[in-house]
Amino acid sequence: MKRKALWLAIGLLSISLVQAGDLEDFLKGLAKQKKSTPPATQPVGQPAGDSPEVNLIKALTGGNVSDAEETQIGRQIAGNLLGAAPLVRDDGLQRYVNRVGRWVALQSERPDLNWQFGVIDSNDLNAFATPGGFIFLTRGLYKKLNSEAELAGVLGHEIGHVLRKHHLKLLQKSQGIAAVGGLLGRKLKNESEVVQNLIGNGAEVVARGLDKDAEYEADRIGLVLSARAGYDAYALPAVLAEIGHVAKTDESVSLLFKTHPLPEDRLSKLSEAVSDKLEGLPEGQSGSGRFYRLR
Repeated sequence: MKRKALWLAIGLLSISLVQAGDLEDFLKGLAKQKKSTPPATQPVGQPAGDSPEVNLIKALTGGNVSDAEETQIGRQIAGNLLGAAPLVRDDGLQRYVNRVGRWVALQSERPDLNWQFGVIDSNDLNAFATPGGFIFLTRGLYKKLNSEAELAGVLGHEIGHVLRKHHLKLLQKSQGIAAVGGLLGRKLKNESEVVQNLIGNGAEVVARGLDKDAEYEADRIGLVLSARAGYDAYALPAVLAEIGHVAKTDESVSLLFKTHPLPEDRLSKLSEAVSDKLEGLPEGQSGSGRFYRLR
């Protein structure tokens, strides 16, 4: 009854893997307590003959991006992000978030990606994902969480962005990337310089915001992955409801509300996708007793 009351009280939610049928099939399998691990995505080979720098330019200007190139792009952006907001100086916290994040990522179709997670020192309520599996949430958002299941739901949402390559596709479509053909004729020192020239700082790319459908899709993926990992499927909706209680004029959510649909809209979309499909599923864990509390 508590779960149903929460579900109704927070306005209901929306969750999308690829299509509603994918979600329904997964939930049916989970209800039977069966689980299969999808094969890891294999790198797409680059044509022989070009240098790594030229291949990288071609990939970023609309070609196929290998896992290695995607990781390189994401690492560069993550480094720029951390230059603006460093990690919280709490080794126990960072180890804990990585353990939870990697467990959730193992439930995805890209378990072998070099997933890295961290909490950055910012009082804003937000989280970021870069290509290649580099994922951060802010200290402000972490302090809003009440359980390990809620952390898993938030990280699952960001993992969803990486799985669907939302930011990578945004990079490839951006005007800056489309206009860099001249780089092919320049002599650049190394691949890192190529990435930096193509993406600029890169931090604004992940903070700029995706379209609403990408955010709704990531919500659906986050709910499914956290449930697949054994956590309470209602945890992510609870986080969205908590954020929804923050005044829209509060500076801590100004960027989040600019770049994401409002929490009530996200909850409504999750509700449409979930409907009654969570009924009869094994009860997931909250992990409240294991949750790492920030000092």
